[in-house]
Amino acid sequence: MKRKLCTVRLITYEIKNICGNPFTVFFSTIFPILMSYIISQTYMRQVPDAVRPAAITGIFITMGMVVPMSIFLIGHGANYSQELEKDVPLRMNLFGFSQSGMIIAKAIANLIFLTGVLLIYVAASCLLLDILIPQASAVAVYALTLYGFGVIFFILSHGIATLVKKFGPTYAITMMLYFIFMIICGMMGIQTELLPKGMQTIAYTLPMTYVSKDFVDFWQEGSYNFAPFLQAMLFMGAVSGIVLIFSVRKEKRMIK
Repeated sequence: MKRKLCTVRLITYEIKNICGNPFTVFFSTIFPILMSYIISQTYMRQVPDAVRPAAITGIFITMGMVVPMSIFLIGHGANYSQELEKDVPLRMNLFGFSQSGMIIAKAIANLIFLTGVLLIYVAASCLLLDILIPQASAVAVYALTLYGFGVIFFILSHGIATLVKKFGPTYAITMMLYFIFMIICGMMGIQTELLPKGMQTIAYTLPMTYVSKDFVDFWQEGSYNFAPFLQAMLFMGAVSGIVLIFSVRKEKRMIK
């Protein structure tokens, strides 16, 4: 039988699955906008007027990372683990859909959904927040960073779901990682420098820390040393890749 590759119909099906998950919609669309607005209206009142726009821009940059985390880490992990529980990939494979084609369709669908949600997030933030106008290079770097996070979190959540194969445990693990990342990377209003030394060491191995801490510095002008950030991106990508490779190899051993 000739295997079906990634098709427009399959991508459309995956987009509908993503939109049908209320947790993904809430945490990726409503939650970051709500958190940005609440923080800007509460904590920012204590900030001097001269630096308030920069501080609010920092909130916008930081909360934007919640979007790919919610879509790829929580959303994809939850959806795919449910499919594994119900043997959906196996049945689709019997109907001629290749495993690689299904994975590519899921990745493309999630990236399309990410694009739509980011547009909503930016539009809502521009209406609700006093954000500094960025230079073009900063926009490009920030956008590439968010899409890079999406790919890494997709690999990580796919590996976790493949390894666990159950919705409950997968959702618990991804949600735990979600809030751990938010807390130690400065995304919940806690500065990384105020954390215990051990947690700071972990935080600086994660690229989200550098985004929330440093990206506002070159938002309008100036330069930035990207070496630590890129090293953290490579490290998190490598860890996610190891999780995926381990889960795939374990699955192949179980089939044999």
